[in-house]
Amino acid sequence: MLLAVVALIAGFVVLVFSADRFVDGAAAIARHFHVPSLVIGMVIVGFGTSAPEMLVSTLASIDGSSGIALGNAYGSNISNIALILGVTALIMPITVERGVLKKELPVLLLLTLIATVELYDGFFSRLDAVILFIPFILFMLSSVLSGLKNKKSRKLEVSEDVKDSDFKPLTAYGNLLGGLVFLLGSSKLLVWGATTIAHILGISDLVIGLTVVAIGTSLPELASSVIAALKKENDIALGNIIGSNMFNTAMVAGIAGVVNPSNVPDGIFPRDMLVMTALTLSLFVFGFRMKGDGRIGRIGGILLCAAYVSYTVYIAFSAITQ
Repeated sequence: MLLAVVALIAGFVVLVFSADRFVDGAAAIARHFHVPSLVIGMVIVGFGTSAPEMLVSTLASIDGSSGIALGNAYGSNISNIALILGVTALIMPITVERGVLKKELPVLLLLTLIATVELYDGFFSRLDAVILFIPFILFMLSSVLSGLKNKKSRKLEVSEDVKDSDFKPLTAYGNLLGGLVFLLGSSKLLVWGATTIAHILGISDLVIGLTVVAIGTSLPELASSVIAALKKENDIALGNIIGSNMFNTAMVAGIAGVVNPSNVPDGIFPRDMLVMTALTLSLFVFGFRMKGDGRIGRIGGILLCAAYVSYTVYIAFSAITQ
């Protein structure tokens, strides 16, 4: 038990550090070779902050822990909106541009609804995963091509400290490759620790995946969103969450489904998928205004955090009473 707890904590720490190094290295290389900032934000940041979830769910799926594989993906989405965006809004109110309501959020909602329908029959197949991949890939390609054609498109900065004049090849490539290696190792350690603790305590893999693992692998999003809020970079804070949730819904769960198609653990549908859908819809409610941009203020942040606390307490209570 003690060894499993140590493995879980160590996995979290290394996971966050390695994800940060990976993103910094990728950003430095991309900027050195004059890759547009939109591509850095949509692809590098989106993939980088979702890499922990992707690796954890893939390894869990290989090990046959479908509860952690799917629970981590969808649990991360719930914590991204309710906890991370809620905490971020408490620190600094977030502006929701009208363009986000017309483009990014509808795509995220579409992916969420597709995933919900696919899990309704109780089995997540390779075909289900491929169906999720298609709209996601088309959207990413469309966004990248649009960004390349429009030099005035919104810029998503990874870090103001990464500048072309400061480019150091050894450091950049070391961060990129080293970060990826440690991401893989720490993800494996985290899955082992979480699964071992779940079995010892008699708690289902799904509950562990939806809570402990989901929060741990969402820490990169929390750090980047809070920093963006403090710098008043609202588009980065909100864009990071939307982009990460897209990756989680389509790629994280999708890759796990391709690797090892499995039965859907009890509880994911209807409880978790409906909560995730409701939270996604709440972004439309917070962001909608008859005129001008929307806003997620501190009251909205309190409501989102309260929703996350209620959800977590309900899961914990359900696990105890089972």
